[in-house]
Amino acid sequence: MSITEVSAAADELFARYPALRTLPAADLASLLRPQGRLQVPGGGELFAEHSPCLGFPLLLEGTIKVVKSAPNGREMLLYRVEPGGSCIITSSCLLGSSPYSARGVAETPVTLRMLPTPAFDRLLGECPPFRGFVFQLFAERIAALMQRIEEIAFQRLDQRLARLLLGRSTPIRSTHQALAEELGSVREIVSRLLKSFADQGLVALGREQITLLDRERLQGLADAER
Repeated sequence: MSITEVSAAADELFARYPALRTLPAADLASLLRPQGRLQVPGGGELFAEHSPCLGFPLLLEGTIKVVKSAPNGREMLLYRVEPGGSCIITSSCLLGSSPYSARGVAETPVTLRMLPTPAFDRLLGECPPFRGFVFQLFAERIAALMQRIEEIAFQRLDQRLARLLLGRSTPIRSTHQALAEELGSVREIVSRLLKSFADQGLVALGREQITLLDRERLQGLADAER
């Protein structure tokens, strides 16, 4: 790589993960190698349940969804990883030397760099700034995951659906199945709730499309006492 290419690769990485500026020069050079920059098309699988973990991903572009599958084929979205974020499943696998317990899928085309497991292990032990960076990301993801567990356990499904719809740009282009996976429910129940919303004049339903008609009443439903 030319000096210009190395500089551009470093700028791309630091824009998303500024804490990595503290990496030792040799490790940074290894991470910035052309073959270390990976691209996965939308829908592509990044890791499978029970597969070994090959390294610590650093997401530069796109979105990854991490899902848990049940024996009956149902899936639940655990969380999304966006540029600059981390995957707690991957972190736990690396820290515990265990295989993946969920599946990672490119929700959109993604670009990432992969820090190999040996380098991750060594930097975690020898580089305090890197160790602090990893555990900070780990703590943030744990907090977000605990919030999701609280929502699933203690909030009504209609409230969570209303909040999910309000968080999207309208018209919302999504299947009922995709919404169900994100809510940890099943398509039939989500479809019934959406029909109820439509009957109340809150939304209009189309083919893989939902238009919000009354955001104020939807917000009232989302904020209702549990």
